[in-house]
Amino acid sequence: MTDYRKGPVLLRGRNVPTTSTSGRLLDEQHRPDWLHEDPWRVLRIQSEFVEGFGALAELGPAVSVFGSARSKPGHPDYALGERVGRLLVEAGYAVITGGGPGVMEAANKGAADAGGVSVGLGIELPFEQGVNEYVNLGINFRYFFARKTMFVKYAQGFVALPGGMGTLDELFESLTLVQTRTIRRFPIALVGTAYWGGLVDWLRDSVAADGKIAPHDLELFHVTDDIEEAVEIVTAGAHGGDGAAA
Repeated sequence: MTDYRKGPVLLRGRNVPTTSTSGRLLDEQHRPDWLHEDPWRVLRIQSEFVEGFGALAELGPAVSVFGSARSKPGHPDYALGERVGRLLVEAGYAVITGGGPGVMEAANKGAADAGGVSVGLGIELPFEQGVNEYVNLGINFRYFFARKTMFVKYAQGFVALPGGMGTLDELFESLTLVQTRTIRRFPIALVGTAYWGGLVDWLRDSVAADGKIAPHDLELFHVTDDIEEAVEIVTAGAHGGDGAAA
């Protein structure tokens, strides 16, 4: 039987909800009682920030690793995730992931097996819950925006392995924060030229060519097939080459 945790509450069986807390917050309001419920939600949101800041305040240098939850053990991307996690720990960094399965689990496994700090920032979803077994510092969030803040606030760089909508969301949010100088520039490495190449071509040939971004915005990230190079890019930038997260 699947366990479902809603904050401190454990739910099983028919008690497991079919929607998430974030979904209910963003849902269109048809009834006037939301005027009484939403102010209490603010307190829950506040508590997530307080608990996240408290848990990660003494984390030290860290890199956030993004990637697909669907890449199973034995998949080449899973192996890449393990190597990234291990190399980052060997370089003196903690590893932060979304705490889920797939590439996230792989990066956490690589970090934990190397004796490092393996952080998992889990999220409450109707179909996915909790953190993987290789996380040794985990936080479960109800709200995506609180979780995303932790990815950025406590990282000195990002490594993105092949992934889906969630990875693209995290990648472009990070790029936007750097592009707009909301945070000081710091390095973003994309691993997999074949996977990311079409996206890069579109950004250059359509988005930049049409004036929607500046040509130099394409320099905000680096694409490579070399895991060692990716780790070198983000750690060199974290030590002062490109700046660090505010």
